[in-house]
Parts: sequence; C-alpha cells; structure tokens
Amino acid sequence: MKSSSSFFRSLTLGGLIGLLTLGGSASVSIAQTYPDRAIKIIVPTGPGGGYDVYGRLLGDELSRRINQSVVVENKTGAGTVVGTQAAIAAPNDGYTLLVGGLSNIIFNQNLYRKAPYDAMKSLIPVAINYKNTYMVVTAPNSPFKTMKDVIAAAKAKPNGLNLATPGQGTGQQLAAVAFMKSVGIQLQEVPYRGATAVYPDLLSGRVDVFFDSDTGALPFVKSGHARALAITSATRSKEAPDVPTMAEAGIPGLEMTAWIGIFAPAGTPQHIIEQLQKAIAASEKELQPKFAAIGGEYIHVEAGKLSSFVTSEYNQWARIIKDSDIKLD
Repeated sequence: MKSSSSFFRSLTLGGLIGLLTLGGSASVSIAQTYPDRAIKIIVPTGPGGGYDVYGRLLGDELSRRINQSVVVENKTGAGTVVGTQAAIAAPNDGYTLLVGGLSNIIFNQNLYRKAPYDAMKSLIPVAINYKNTYMVVTAPNSPFKTMKDVIAAAKAKPNGLNLATPGQGTGQQLAAVAFMKSVGIQLQEVPYRGATAVYPDLLSGRVDVFFDSDTGALPFVKSGHARALAITSATRSKEAPDVPTMAEAGIPGLEMTAWIGIFAPAGTPQHIIEQLQKAIAASEKELQPKFAAIGGEYIHVEAGKLSSFVTSEYNQWARIIKDSDIKLD
C-alpha cells in the first residue's frame, strides 16, 4: 500500500499533468475560435476618401467571410499619423487592423525629420490588393480648363493660387509638391482635415486646385460638381476617359500611382495573419468590379512577397523624396 505522502505526490503530479493538458487544449481552442468578436479596421483619413472607401468595401467582404462584424473607424489627424499610431498601439491580437498605403506606411517615414513611428518595424502587411492614381480637380466654373492654365497663372503670380491638401505627408500633398517642383511653380498650400473636407471649398471656388485620389475625385467629376484637369497614371482612366494624363497635358515624367492594403500590429500571431489573408483572397472576385467602379484596380501581391514588396516601395520612394528635398517638421 502506498504511503499517504506517496499518494498525495501521485495526486499532485496527476493533477498537474491534467492541468497542463487542459491548458494546452484550451490554447488550441482559443486559437481556433478567432475571431469571436467584432474586428476594427482603422482608417487614418476622413470619410469618403480613397482609404475610407477601400476600407469599407474590404471590410464588408471580410465580414461575410469570417462571419463576424467588421467595424470601420475613421481616426484622423496630422495627415495619417494619428490613426496609424493608434493601430500600432493596439493589442496585437488580430482585432485591430489598419488601412495602409504610401502615405502612412512609406511617406511619413521619409518625410518627417523625426519620424513619429517606424511602420516597417511596427506593422505587418496582411494584404495589398488595391491600386489607384491621382486626379487634379478644380471647380466646374473655374477659369482653369487645362494644367497649362494653372501653370501660367501660378507663374504670373507665385503663391497666388490656393492648393488644397488633406494634410502634410499624405499622398495627395506629395503628388502636388512633386508637380510644383517639376514645373517650377509655387502654390499656396491650404491643409484640411481629410480629403472630404476639401470639397465644399473647392467646389465653391474658395480653393483653386486639389490633387486627390481618383477614388475620392471621381464621384464629383462624374456628377459634374468638379472638373478634372489631368490624371497621374500612364494611361487614361476607363471611368473618366476624357481626362488627359499628365504627359498628354504637357507634363511628362510625372506618373504617380498608389497602392492600399491592410496591416496589423507587429507581433500579431501568424495563424491569425494567415486566416485573414485567406478570407481576403477569397473575396477577389467580389472586390474586382467594386474597385473598378471607384476608379481603382485590384492587384494581387502574394502573401510570401508582401514584405519584399513594401521594402522595395520604401526604398524607391525614399530616393524620390530625398531627390525632391521634401521634409516635414
């Protein structure tokens, strides 16, 4: 017969093994239940812009695939900095994602003298599947009918024309700065809190021109509430075939396209990243026509090449920004 001390040692050891086994099963169970509540997608820009439209279209499809609510939260401020920092600071449990693109993932790192965050280290690309370009728009009754009209007026009166931007460090602002440097003019920049906030003043003529994403600009152009002067892609848009490219408008060498995707805080478990990637990839057929309808294009960057894609883009734009001598405080 076992002694009482031997019995208790056996009981304790058996209980410990049972607890460890239970703990292991519980861990697997927890992993397999993701997601068991709503997922939040942070959009670091205001409602109605390219990031916002992309985030809502993708969020709707993702929700259907994972059978959970996907909530889109616009968190604006300092260009795209405030929303991006909020996503970086969120728990890395897969329940907070970020809409990311050139502006908040690539540009800010190279534009700010003291970068507010390191996106390359603090975020993981989950999917990059959208591409768009920029469109130069003005009021429908504006005296500017072409880009040459804008250039001539700006040269006649430096800083005499108002250029709207949705904040420093945004793609729209950088596209405009690149344009000004390429043709040797200076427009007076007027910052707004997001692209949507620009349009009341643009359409009323209080600001003269705006470089917006084609996603944000097309609804106003198609409805006749804004006039498009040029587009920064290599070819004309199928959604606005009458709008000339920059090269056709007499400004060669100013092609600029942008991509958008979904990012997660660094440290998010790989099995969660892969689950999200599968759900997003399964939505390709549904997203293709929706992206096309807003002037964008569905692109496919393989999961295994996402990091190298972002690194390549970072290196390319770092050189462009350095050569343009553009810096933000």
